[in-house]
Amino acid sequence: MAYDRYLAICSPLNYVSIMDQRFCIYLSLCVWLVGLMATIGTIILMSKLQFCGTTVINHYFCDREPILSLSCSDTTEVRVQALVFSFFITLWPFVAIIWSYVRIILTILKMTTLIERHKTFSTCSSHLIVVCMYYGTLIIMYVVPSSGQSFIVSKLLSLLYVAVTPLLNPIIYSLRNLELRNALKTYVRKIL
Repeated sequence: MAYDRYLAICSPLNYVSIMDQRFCIYLSLCVWLVGLMATIGTIILMSKLQFCGTTVINHYFCDREPILSLSCSDTTEVRVQALVFSFFITLWPFVAIIWSYVRIILTILKMTTLIERHKTFSTCSSHLIVVCMYYGTLIIMYVVPSSGQSFIVSKLLSLLYVAVTPLLNPIIYSLRNLELRNALKTYVRKIL
């Protein structure tokens, strides 16, 4: 989405020729394949671990760290491999998204009228909010080493990116709709 908005705002005349259906399918396929390839390595390494003792996972869902904490094997190789892949899978797309938004903001600042700037920025603001919420928690969860992080904080952060962000996603995108904003204002006035 960030690249789509980058093209639409920074290079609008080339948008149709670049962002065709074939290219969209190619981008989607690349994202799915990279994600699959990155997780398969971790899954293969985790399948070789030995587990002894309790098999109860103290977490909301079956995540990597709670499973590794149950293992009685040496998990260093899995943790290092997962950290390296998490770095590339999480940080590089985030940097690319931030780069595209820096370019978009610079393009918006070059626009002559305030109405033009407002309209252009409003098309990107909801996506930028969702990206920051989602990637912020992902980076804290999977890229920043979790040795100093308490288990409760880890569970809360995972709940944030697994449940809260997807819940807020349609709400944030819907706030761009004028009818919905007016209905929300009316509802808030009735409550207050």
